[in-house]
Amino acid sequence: MSASPVFSSAALGRPFILPVRSSAALLAHLDAMPKLAASITPASRLDVRPAPEMVSSGIRELDALTGGLPRGCLTEICGSASSGRTSILLAALAHATQRGEVCALIDASDALDPTLAASAGIEMGRLLWVRCKKTGPSSRFPVLSSLTEHNFKNSNHMEPNSERRVWESQLEQVLKVTDLLLQSNGFGMIVLDLADIPVRSARRIPLASWFRFRRAIEHTPTVLLVLEQQPIAGNCSSVLLKVSGVRSQVSGKKPSAISRQLSANGLRHTELLDEIEITAELLRSRFDRKLPQSVVSFPSRAAWAG
Repeated sequence: MSASPVFSSAALGRPFILPVRSSAALLAHLDAMPKLAASITPASRLDVRPAPEMVSSGIRELDALTGGLPRGCLTEICGSASSGRTSILLAALAHATQRGEVCALIDASDALDPTLAASAGIEMGRLLWVRCKKTGPSSRFPVLSSLTEHNFKNSNHMEPNSERRVWESQLEQVLKVTDLLLQSNGFGMIVLDLADIPVRSARRIPLASWFRFRRAIEHTPTVLLVLEQQPIAGNCSSVLLKVSGVRSQVSGKKPSAISRQLSANGLRHTELLDEIEITAELLRSRFDRKLPQSVVSFPSRAAWAG
């Protein structure tokens, strides 16, 4: 009986000898095994993932641009101060609560005015407002956006590193709350308002957190809306909008309650912004839609402007 060498990695590179009959049977057995290529499905036969349900943002021009806000997806709206981010936030929450959905707002900088929110049409009984405040040892550091001139003059001793740690500690709480709300699967819309968070601190949110958020709502009817100064979620967002605002109408007329508040703060010679022109540009959309345009403009009027 002759023999032939058969090589195996298990032999550490050294051949071992099998009889011809055994090697022939081995080769025949290998030939009878199903080929790998037979189990591969061509790309043309793969199932196409259905497009998500789109809901109105409450702004007709914005819906025409994006098709609405996608359920089960993350939508980013970025822009500088006075760019119209809050107007879109209020319109989206008002439309969602009016159609009977329970919504949640994670207010990272405690910036929401409930009176303004109610006047914008938000049904406050259907809104969970999570107010994030600085507590504990970090509370001794004031928020820069609310510092008065006197505080600015006396805050030179604040270290940038200390202030950054305050924001990062607050963002850690924001991410924990977001995780809990997304896991509850009981909200039609969850808004994460990071608009007043410094860009440097917001960019320190791990990309893994955004991936986790996206996967948490992937098969749910929840709309996850994130407001920010600059894009921070990377490829995890399905829709990315950039907004900018131009002051179009300023009035010296002020409601009595607002006038008294401004006068109490020593701001007697101020003007109120009645209307701005908001421009929204669609920077990213993962949905196969042929859009006639990528930029729209629409006005936004203040509640006191009537």
